[in-house]
Amino acid sequence: MLVRAYRLTDKLGIVILKSSAAFGQLSEVGVSRLAGTSWRIIGGVLGFIAALILGILRGVIRVFSVTLKLFGGGARRVSQQATGAVGASTSTMMARRAARAEMTAKVTEDPLRVQNRTLSALFVLVLAALIGVVLWATNPARQSPNLNTLADLGNGSSLSVTNAPLDSTGIPVLGSTAVPTATLLPQVLEARGSIAYVAHENGQTDIWALSIGNRTPIRLTNSPADERDPSWSPDGTKLAYASRQDGNWEIYIDDLVSGTTKRMTYDLSFQGSPHWSPDGKFLTYESYQGNNLDIYVVPVDGSQPALRVTNNPAPDFSPAWSPVNNGRSLAFVSWRDGNQDIYIFSLDNPTDAASVNITNTPDRQEDHPAWSPDGKYIAYSALDEGIEKVFVKDVANSQAPAQVITRGRTPAWSPDGSSLISVVDSQEGSQFVATPFTSAGNTTLVVGTAEEADSPVWTGRPLPSALVSSGGLPSGVPKSLYVEQVGSPDKNGHYGLGTLSNVVVSRSEFYLSDTVNDSFNALRQKTLQVAGWDFLGKLDDAFWSFLPTPRLPDAGEDRRNWYYTGRAFGITRNLIAGFPQQIELVREDIGVDTYWRVFVRVSDDAAPGELGEPLRQMPWDMLSRNSNDIQAYDAGGRLKTEIPSGYYIDFTQLASDYGWGRVPAGSDWRANVNGINYWLFEKTDGLSWYDAMLQLYSNSELGGFAATPVPIPPTAQTQP
Repeated sequence: MLVRAYRLTDKLGIVILKSSAAFGQLSEVGVSRLAGTSWRIIGGVLGFIAALILGILRGVIRVFSVTLKLFGGGARRVSQQATGAVGASTSTMMARRAARAEMTAKVTEDPLRVQNRTLSALFVLVLAALIGVVLWATNPARQSPNLNTLADLGNGSSLSVTNAPLDSTGIPVLGSTAVPTATLLPQVLEARGSIAYVAHENGQTDIWALSIGNRTPIRLTNSPADERDPSWSPDGTKLAYASRQDGNWEIYIDDLVSGTTKRMTYDLSFQGSPHWSPDGKFLTYESYQGNNLDIYVVPVDGSQPALRVTNNPAPDFSPAWSPVNNGRSLAFVSWRDGNQDIYIFSLDNPTDAASVNITNTPDRQEDHPAWSPDGKYIAYSALDEGIEKVFVKDVANSQAPAQVITRGRTPAWSPDGSSLISVVDSQEGSQFVATPFTSAGNTTLVVGTAEEADSPVWTGRPLPSALVSSGGLPSGVPKSLYVEQVGSPDKNGHYGLGTLSNVVVSRSEFYLSDTVNDSFNALRQKTLQVAGWDFLGKLDDAFWSFLPTPRLPDAGEDRRNWYYTGRAFGITRNLIAGFPQQIELVREDIGVDTYWRVFVRVSDDAAPGELGEPLRQMPWDMLSRNSNDIQAYDAGGRLKTEIPSGYYIDFTQLASDYGWGRVPAGSDWRANVNGINYWLFEKTDGLSWYDAMLQLYSNSELGGFAATPVPIPPTAQTQP
């Protein structure tokens, strides 16, 4: 028995020594490959292995001690029996041998021996498993799991990274190895989820979506027709929007989980601005029927026809459904009191007379109402003192002044009501920014777009993983709306003039610079397509001749006029007269300048809803300045008292798509009719007036318009 015990301990010692040697070699290799947190991993594993080996050795020593005692007692008893057996008979000897064999068998199968062998095998298995753990933990090829977007972090993930890089706003920048975490998002964005918005690109509007915390939006629509006015369903799985993909403006619902689209309205008139009821069973929207814009409600399941909610003669639009009180209230915008205000309509008392004006600001035109998730506030935007601002109104205390939250337009609430997202425009495009409402903090950039964008809506639900993985729809936007075919300049570097075919120009010549004439021709054809008549087939002005004698501008017109460069045209001014007027002007005071947005009435031969859309903004009555109204004369006109009926296109936006920008009115426009400039459009391509003139003329030909060096006094030249 002593021999067997010795062999067992000897084998156990060999196993321990070999395992220790192997582990030592592994540690040397691992140490050379690990850095940072890997040392802490090895230290913990070494401590655990050392404690486990010591515990097993203590157990083996106890088992060995018990075995020795048991074997020693059995040996003494066998010795006494052998001494008393001297001189006994052969039969007695045989009996004793049998007894000794029985005793030996019992000792051989002692349970302590079996347990000892089991512990030895278990020790070997545990040690092998620990070696495997160390190899796995120290493998340099092993990488942390990466996420395609941050949407997955909002779905229960607890991944963390200690060195994720941040941009200037505090939002983590996605890289190849750093995995941003939920804790890295600024507080203003902690509600997470997703936003949808509208982007205007190359004359087409589409709907995009973005996971909060990500900077890579995905395209949700790509029809050649326009899609806009997105609205999330309460559960965040569906998106309602307006589109003219079937010819006229209708309401549609996209199921982002199944990828299916459902058309909700079937009417030849205009439909737009859908918004969900809080239970997800109904949609409210605006519809132009009977030459009037009103609010309607329709069940999503199509079980009933749409119900008209408002019937005031003034236009009602931009509805928003209250998220509380079982959705018994609707907010909307109306001109019923002579200016553009926000009203609340109760479904418990569905009469226009019971609607409550909660803004009531005669000098400010509010739009885009949005309820807070708790139903206590309504956010909206308006142009105020030349700046677009976001306001918040306490619904229960409508007499209290609204709070100015930030600059921007078309606001939307975060799912928890702690912040607002809005759009701020710049020369670089549009930026979506989040501003805290319930706590202190800084406005944070969510995402920026090179295109003009608006109408953000925010849901607490992440975008479907399948949609994110797909990367969204491919672009359906044309790469370019036109191709400017510019001829080669002459030996002096000058470009020629291009003839405007079949265009009547009443006050000047029918030319434009060869560098811009193709864009004008493309704009003319597009206007004919969307308005139904050749609006640009007749102009007041195009190219003004500079040589041999410059045409002198009228009083109030700029001496350095862009007509000279061949990069400007003037629409027919007298289209503001007549009935119905062929163009309507909406005044926009931006900064210190006054601009005009030109709306062109579509052809009367077009079917209702086929072209254009109804007006929502009150036009400026330019002709009233010539009436006997002293106040209108001093103010350069006044707002009209009614919004004209019919359908219109936004020509200012359309011209901008083709590179032609509007011009601000002159500082004396109220008194000088030649400085109003609503008719004037220019395509500068970033050139100064003088550089644009050098494309047509030499420096000597510009005469007094040429830039001359400023002489330096002799005393200044000698100074060090």
